[in-house]
Amino acid sequence: MTANISDNVVHILGFAGSLRKHSYNRAALRAAGELLPEGMTMDTFDLSPVPVYNEDVEAEGFPAPVQEFKARIAAADALLIVTPEYNYSIPGVLKNALDWASRPPGQSPLAGKPVAFMGASSGYFGTARAQYHLRQVCVILDMYPLNSPEVFIPAAQTKFDQNGRLTDDRTRESIRRLLLALRTWTNKLQAKN
Repeated sequence: MTANISDNVVHILGFAGSLRKHSYNRAALRAAGELLPEGMTMDTFDLSPVPVYNEDVEAEGFPAPVQEFKARIAAADALLIVTPEYNYSIPGVLKNALDWASRPPGQSPLAGKPVAFMGASSGYFGTARAQYHLRQVCVILDMYPLNSPEVFIPAAQTKFDQNGRLTDDRTRESIRRLLLALRTWTNKLQAKN
């Protein structure tokens, strides 16, 4: 975990597990960037250049997009992962990126990293099942997920306009609370290290 206790600013890296240009989850990530509370900054990473994990490729050296992703994770104090839900779970692109970041064993920048989740879906559950599966993945990655609040954005088609701007005030407030809680959680964990 990067130590930024001296400046008390929590630097987060956000990424969405969707490749679709106009996805609700990418829109939710942009909204989070607009809703950051004082004492937080956010950088984002696009997972689309990350290749499919292959141990043969790893043996020849980490591809440039993977190196950049890992470096950006290492430089961040905390992560914000915005995930869609595919077949009751996390999408392959997100699992693939986390698999790359976890390599090599014992040297992952994910270990000890505070993380918060949110997700948007056109369905009724707002990615609840995917987020619970993501929590399971975080166990083996030795990450520190924020337990509460949880942000599930159901019926996303009614909460974002045609330009991908978040228009729902309740959702905006939920994201604000999540970010405040992530800031507090990260500061607590940093104080212990």
